[in-house]
Amino acid sequence: MKQLHIVLIPAMAQGHMIPMLEMAKLFTSRGIKTTIIATPAFAGPVTKSRQSGHDIGLSVTDFPPKGSSLPDHVASFDQISTPDLVTKFLRAMELLQGPVETILQELQPNCVVSDMFLPWTADSAAKFGIPRLVFFGTSCFSRCLSEEMELQKPYKNVSSDSEPFVLGGLPHELSFARSQLPPFHLQEEENDFKKLFSQISESAKNTYGEVVNSFYELESAYLDHFKNVLGKKAWQIGPLLLCSNEAERKSQRGKESAIDEHECLAWLDSKRPNSVVYVCFGSSTTFTKAQLHETAAGLEESGQDFIWVVRKGKDQENELDLLPQGFEERVKGKGLIIRGWAPQLMILDHPAIGAFVTHCGWNSTLEGICAGVPMITWPVFAEQFYNEKLVTEVLETGVSVGNKRWMRVASEGVGRDAVAEAVEQIMLGGGAAEMRRRAKYYKEMARKAVEEGGSSYNTLNALMEELSTYVHPTKHNIN
Repeated sequence: MKQLHIVLIPAMAQGHMIPMLEMAKLFTSRGIKTTIIATPAFAGPVTKSRQSGHDIGLSVTDFPPKGSSLPDHVASFDQISTPDLVTKFLRAMELLQGPVETILQELQPNCVVSDMFLPWTADSAAKFGIPRLVFFGTSCFSRCLSEEMELQKPYKNVSSDSEPFVLGGLPHELSFARSQLPPFHLQEEENDFKKLFSQISESAKNTYGEVVNSFYELESAYLDHFKNVLGKKAWQIGPLLLCSNEAERKSQRGKESAIDEHECLAWLDSKRPNSVVYVCFGSSTTFTKAQLHETAAGLEESGQDFIWVVRKGKDQENELDLLPQGFEERVKGKGLIIRGWAPQLMILDHPAIGAFVTHCGWNSTLEGICAGVPMITWPVFAEQFYNEKLVTEVLETGVSVGNKRWMRVASEGVGRDAVAEAVEQIMLGGGAAEMRRRAKYYKEMARKAVEEGGSSYNTLNALMEELSTYVHPTKHNIN
């Protein structure tokens, strides 16, 4: 096979950049020439990977780009705090098309892997006569549910936001409430996100297929449904996080840790196996101060040891004021508070961790799966309410805390009793041992999938073979 050159174009968000960089590492390890087009705020991790021996090319393009009305300091999606910034950010992403096409003209790659939030890359790839693969950054399970929800629209048949409805036609019977769905999908009138998602759907017509950060054994029924029932082309090549070596994975994934890792390890080493609850909600979730107080009270009431990663919201000036007065003194020795970014993989892989309270973002969910840790699911927005169902009802490796409200910022509504009850159920309940056994089984399956001869390993071989013989039906010229 000729050597392929694949260009990856991530979106400007930590949770989107991390798996794209891991995909680049996987590709280079299998002999594919790889280049990432990054913005200055996200070039650092690529440079660091290059310095540690990964032969990944890097092209940097300005963001915000020329002609954008986005303030210069807004470089990442998790910095967006107001609706007007959403509009400006989405427009700024559209304005990247020109600069990206200039880079593609220079690089002349064989294929583009693009983040879902950059639908214009379908047109760009067509101009150069190369295939575009799209990366949604989530499970195939949630892709099936998103597609079926859009086709069936069962939420139109209920009379209130809380009335449950069943999403039919899937391998499992799954029920939802309207309050768990993105509000912009439910609105009849046009809005920024609705427009973006219709562009994403439209770009699918010009897209060769999807690469999925998952593995066949985890969600086989849904990968089959996606391909055979929905008629989509997809290649599952994950878990991508297992494609880095262990030292690299655990040292730093994303930003700089806000805690000394030796201090964190020493604290964990002092705890019994499966005795600590790890609580973390990703890089974009924000809670109200009232919700943080309820969470603190619930963790304290549960009586379990815990590590809690606390991040302030955009309107919360002093992060020291976020937790109840005297809380940290009362839980000294039992609770470790990390303010900022945590070394999550290192923590999850420690034998002391017995459960993971997660927002069900796909990166975090996969990290929990690969660590073999049962999960308490606390979805907040995006497709997290779908991923929750995978964990609690399909894999049966977790319990829900019971949040039913989709909120992009300032989430609240989960009481202390619900927090304490979920923690006690997963750590001490009658089904705890079985959940732990199932979680360990999927951990083992994940490891086997990426090894030589494993399902994800073989799927990438098949993809490479297809790309190396690809001929574009109509090759356009650049004007």
